[in-house]
Amino acid sequence: MEGIEQPEKLGAEIATQCRNTFNQPVRVEISSETIHGKTVLVVHVPEAQPQDKPIFFKAQGLPKGALRRISSTDQHCTDDDLAVFYQGRQTESFDSTLVADATMADLQPEAIADYRQSRAEANPDAEELRWSDEDLLQSLGCIRRNPQGPNPAAWQPTVAGLMLFGKPVALRRCFPMMRVDYIRVPGREWVPHPDRRFDTIDLRDPLLRLVRRAQAAILDDLPKGFALEEGDLQRRDTPAIPLRVIREALVNALMHRSYRSHSPVQIIRYANRLEIRNPGFSLKSPDHLGEPGSQPRNPKIAAALYDTRLAETKGSGIRVMRESMEQAGLTPPLFESDRGNDQFVARYFFHHFLGAEDIAWLAQFKDLHLSEDEAKALIVVREAGAINNGTYRELTKVDTLTASQALRRLRDAGLLAQKGRGSATYYVPTVRLLDSGLSTKPEALSSNPDGLLSKPSGLLSNPASLLSDPLEPVFDEARRRELLNGLPGELAASVGAIGQRHPPEEVRTLVIALCQFRSWRTEELSDLLRRRPETIRQHYLRPLMRAGRLTMTNPQEPNDPQQAYRAVG
Repeated sequence: MEGIEQPEKLGAEIATQCRNTFNQPVRVEISSETIHGKTVLVVHVPEAQPQDKPIFFKAQGLPKGALRRISSTDQHCTDDDLAVFYQGRQTESFDSTLVADATMADLQPEAIADYRQSRAEANPDAEELRWSDEDLLQSLGCIRRNPQGPNPAAWQPTVAGLMLFGKPVALRRCFPMMRVDYIRVPGREWVPHPDRRFDTIDLRDPLLRLVRRAQAAILDDLPKGFALEEGDLQRRDTPAIPLRVIREALVNALMHRSYRSHSPVQIIRYANRLEIRNPGFSLKSPDHLGEPGSQPRNPKIAAALYDTRLAETKGSGIRVMRESMEQAGLTPPLFESDRGNDQFVARYFFHHFLGAEDIAWLAQFKDLHLSEDEAKALIVVREAGAINNGTYRELTKVDTLTASQALRRLRDAGLLAQKGRGSATYYVPTVRLLDSGLSTKPEALSSNPDGLLSKPSGLLSNPASLLSDPLEPVFDEARRRELLNGLPGELAASVGAIGQRHPPEEVRTLVIALCQFRSWRTEELSDLLRRRPETIRQHYLRPLMRAGRLTMTNPQEPNDPQQAYRAVG
């Protein structure tokens, strides 16, 4: 430590800069202290009052000159950050602002009638049902007069009005990117060439109809389970994710998304999970998601959805989803609020959590004496492909320090690989974690020898259930035909002759022949052989690599999305 030779001069310069540099004078408290015989300055910056926020650099202006402290970094404020600050000054929400080039002709009478019907079903005695359409829209904050417009007496739609009741042509004209994209991706990872590797449906409608259409698209595509109750003659099909969870997830995404951001809501259906990505980070702290109390970004839209019983405005949506997934025996949903990228991601997994297959998979790590929380984390990172401190905390309900220590233990055991730095640190599975033939025995991770794996029977969920496999795959037959056309005749015939119940050794022999012809990605072999990607990895690729018959094309990056496999020799 060097110390300061002229503390009074430096203190005066800091005080002057804080008074002149920002849009509001910042009154700092400065004192000098002596540490190890050296003089140092202690500068305390008090938090600004709500009516004074945001504080920003005058020379840079807004939004560039305003920053927020996030973990150990300073992040430039987004428009939504500024909106949060300005809420203390009672500024209007974005969804209540007027749409400059919209008129009353852009509103759809059928959408207004749809709202009336939904409102009547929720409350037949609602007073507003007796009002005219104009009065109803005015009460909902969906239309306003524009004193600055060419006709100050005319009504004009707000953002909420257009989102709730706008015609599709008006939505496309005024908000071309504010739609819902339903994307179906084969496999468990996002693909680098989406134009060739996924199917998508673009949805654009007034919000009430949009929720129903998006829900129908999800339900039509989700894996189905079935149950046959005692005494019943017909089976009952159920989606892999409870219907209530799907509805809550969709409504949350559309109600809380940022309509300032010109980006679509994305619903991505992977082989093992459903992801919903909406622009706009959570205004509520991620640590308090699921607790009572709501901070709606779009209060006008939220109120309309609440009146039709599509949404709650009490902060209960996240809690309901968690409880519904738990009751169904499924992996808890994971929520990620990313302020830097201004987005919110929700992940819903299809498979039963800590069921018989998971316990059997975890048994290979019994010498590590995993705690239950560590075992949960391994299941999630196997399914999602990555985990960070926030996800671990959400999954296990521990504090930040405990989560960091647990993830480092899993890293030191060779099960996870660390990526990134500081607050951006995350972990991905290693080959050792994904390889069912774990041969080494790292040091135990827990001092509790009677941890999770000592009582596997207690962790089975619904062992008597008649649900079919929720991961039943749907293979890309068009892609399979394309791959077959590229094979020599004899090899293509061998692939065509392989059935679902062929002995594993015969399939491995065929995989070697294929990899002698060219390199193959797991997803390609999955489509070609009509087997799940995880089956391809566990039963064919990994045993053949252990035997020295196959090798990775990029062994330095085992989790490379473009990773492929070729025959040795």
